[in-house]
Amino acid sequence: MQYVTIGGVTVGVCVAAYYLVGWWPGANTLRKDPLRSLAALLPFLAAWCYGALAVLGVGGLVGWIADTALWISNWLGDVALVWGVGGQAGAHASTSNYLPLTQAGTGVVLILTAVMAALLKKSGRARDLKMGMWCGVCLAMSAGVAGFAAVPLAQSANAVGGWVYGAL
Repeated sequence: MQYVTIGGVTVGVCVAAYYLVGWWPGANTLRKDPLRSLAALLPFLAAWCYGALAVLGVGGLVGWIADTALWISNWLGDVALVWGVGGQAGAHASTSNYLPLTQAGTGVVLILTAVMAALLKKSGRARDLKMGMWCGVCLAMSAGVAGFAAVPLAQSANAVGGWVYGAL
């Protein structure tokens, strides 16, 4: 399991900011039709949730891909902090509220992996999904607000898994 560094969190926040700037419909459009404007965020947010769940202790191929994405993001962010703005690299920014997935919760993540693979292949919003997953991987274990959001996600996946598979 990888831990997120300040550089990894910075990359995650940059991905979210980049996406939100591209999404921003303008104040007038947002006032006229807020539901349609906010609905355009749903693919990114759903993928963020999946990315967060994928990095929360899931093993196997899915966990390896999520850990590798986090490792690369940590490295890129640390390099950018050191060479870009003269900061320091490697400081952990992980939360202590880490909640592992149960066996049933990992089953839910596997189901969600199949859904995300289908969406990536068939959906016209593949870019939004990829950016959301990347952002979720980077921010799920941070000590900030996004990291605290990962705890209810894991609890939800565990609860849904308990419902789907029965009490294990």
